[in-house]
Amino acid sequence: MTNNTIAGAVAAKTQPGAGFGASADFTFRPATKEQAKARIAFDGPSGSGKTMTSLITATALGKRVAVIDTERGSASKYAGVGGFTFDTLEMYRHDPRDLVKALASAASAGYDVVVVDSLSHFWSGVGGMLEQVDAAAKRTQSGSSFVGWKESAPLERSMINALVSYPGHVIATMRVKTEWVIEGKTPRKVGLKPEQRAGIEYEFDIVGDLDPENTLVVSKSRCPSLSSAVISKPDASFAHAILAWLDDGTAAEDAMSLRAEALDGDATYQGMLALHAKTERKGLLGAAVLDGDGNPSSLGNLIKARGTMLRAAGGAA
Repeated sequence: MTNNTIAGAVAAKTQPGAGFGASADFTFRPATKEQAKARIAFDGPSGSGKTMTSLITATALGKRVAVIDTERGSASKYAGVGGFTFDTLEMYRHDPRDLVKALASAASAGYDVVVVDSLSHFWSGVGGMLEQVDAAAKRTQSGSSFVGWKESAPLERSMINALVSYPGHVIATMRVKTEWVIEGKTPRKVGLKPEQRAGIEYEFDIVGDLDPENTLVVSKSRCPSLSSAVISKPDASFAHAILAWLDDGTAAEDAMSLRAEALDGDATYQGMLALHAKTERKGLLGAAVLDGDGNPSSLGNLIKARGTMLRAAGGAA
């Protein structure tokens, strides 16, 4: 059996009229590296420099920076310091759905970099995931956290999908629980695990752990030059190493270019089926965008809604 025969045997082709997501394409293709956007997380105890390090990195990664600030305006205290110029959105409730809406707005505005300072609030803050789980358990009158998690988990998944699908660079800070240890006769504050769900680090390309002396230890990196790096007071060179790694590839379509394709005036229903399949292959169905009326939506839902409208209007050709 030839390679082409094998590929044809495992490829499930979408049939006209089958609908969105009715079948999948299992054809293997040559691997290529596309230019991507950074997904970075900084965690550390209070005073370790998470916000400052994020702003230094963001300013080196892109020209237009947006900060989603859950720390009661703390990021704004750095405005103008060290040449930092950025726009900010202060959030005092931390429903994961609100972060999705904020990311959709940032994408529409074309920000090169979004800093979420801090992501921990969407876990344990007012309206965050832990409160969502408790509220769901009470609504069902089960009192069971299992039932609460079953109902609330899709909210977190949508939030994470929106983060990793953002069409620019994303930097998220996370608080860590701390404790004091005695080394010799000297007390020292150390960080423990981040205030986030277990395994959150898998969602990021680079995870850096900051200590109270603002020393960055790269605990996870898909960028070979930064693997296991230890950097005292990280500066713009940290971001430059990331850019050199990301730019070594072919240009890639992002969520905004796919959104534009969905809203094209000459689009057809069959075109929407093909676009949905392509968007799924790229892992961008959960990207947060604004629809044609300026309302927050996932890219996948936007394409489905557009396809449904075109089909009803007779645009299935």
